[in-house]
Amino acid sequence: MTHKTPGSATWDLSMRSHQLWTMMAENLQEQGLDPIVELGWKKTGSLLVGRTRAESDMLKGRVKQLSEAGLKAEFLGSSDLLKREPDLLVDKDTAAAFLPDDCQLDAHRTVAYIEKGNRNFASKGRYAEFYDDPVKCFIRSDCNGGVEAVQTSKNTLYSKKAVIVAAGCWTGSLMQDLFRNWGMEFHVPVRPRKGHLLALQNFNSLQLNHGLMEAGYVDHPSISDLESSDHGRDLSVSMTATIDAAGNLLVGSSREFAGFNTDLDESVITHIWKRVGDYFPKLRSLSVSDLSTSRKVRIGLRPYMPDGKPVIGPVSGLSNVYLAAGHEGGGLSMALGTAEMVVDVVLGRPGKVDSAPFAVDRVLE
Repeated sequence: MTHKTPGSATWDLSMRSHQLWTMMAENLQEQGLDPIVELGWKKTGSLLVGRTRAESDMLKGRVKQLSEAGLKAEFLGSSDLLKREPDLLVDKDTAAAFLPDDCQLDAHRTVAYIEKGNRNFASKGRYAEFYDDPVKCFIRSDCNGGVEAVQTSKNTLYSKKAVIVAAGCWTGSLMQDLFRNWGMEFHVPVRPRKGHLLALQNFNSLQLNHGLMEAGYVDHPSISDLESSDHGRDLSVSMTATIDAAGNLLVGSSREFAGFNTDLDESVITHIWKRVGDYFPKLRSLSVSDLSTSRKVRIGLRPYMPDGKPVIGPVSGLSNVYLAAGHEGGGLSMALGTAEMVVDVVLGRPGKVDSAPFAVDRVLE
């Protein structure tokens, strides 16, 4: 929560999701299971690090905001920060916002755990998986014009209650194709925003006690000296660093518009490593080529929305079709709150979080 802003459109959804994730971890413990094993869950606390007086002043204001919003938050000056993170480069102007209750989890472990739980309902006919079976079209009802089924390449899946499209950055193009089959236009302006994350296995050259990110992560300043002829990418690189549940060092991260391209770009990795070295002097003696045996690069596409808010809710004119997409880099952290919101909307229940700011109609072009 350290880089979230109280009062912003996604604040309540982020807070509710944080609460639900914590409840899930606590429920696992009550069942005698280890949240670290099942979810990669670690209560590391997080540090948002600034290196200038202006950033220090901003962080003081952020700590005040977060505290007033009910979170445990603390401003750390240079001496206190150095005690918490001895390997971090700290000078007189370095400071941080510290949230001790922030946690991290592993996406792969978490999805595997949720999937395993879902499969318990398969024998009752309440759950099924259809991998490698892409959606081809919606089948509309002759009676009310709603969608009665989803046609995939191998199956026809009938729906009595709701069809929920949660296809990340492919949501816009998928919906456009589905509507085009009816001779209609439907455009959700969700765009893929590519990211690189560097994972270093069995990396013992750096001690980290918390999840860290630089203050610039909040607004993603762009890099101008791209080693590329494509200057429309709007590449930004911000320092993030953490140790995951398996002991791997994860450093990043980058953001750029490169369409649906997921190819590895070594120049981006070089930018990331240089940026992380600006904060951790121990890493400066190592070059990117020195890491080749221990590194893995994760590349993915974040679903970017121009106004910074996901679309969650019903599609006008199709009474039983709902969207849940456009969370960009907050998809995992906001996942449980989003799921709860969709269920509440579908069942007509009062929601824990107001869904109005995420209405689909606000972005249709």
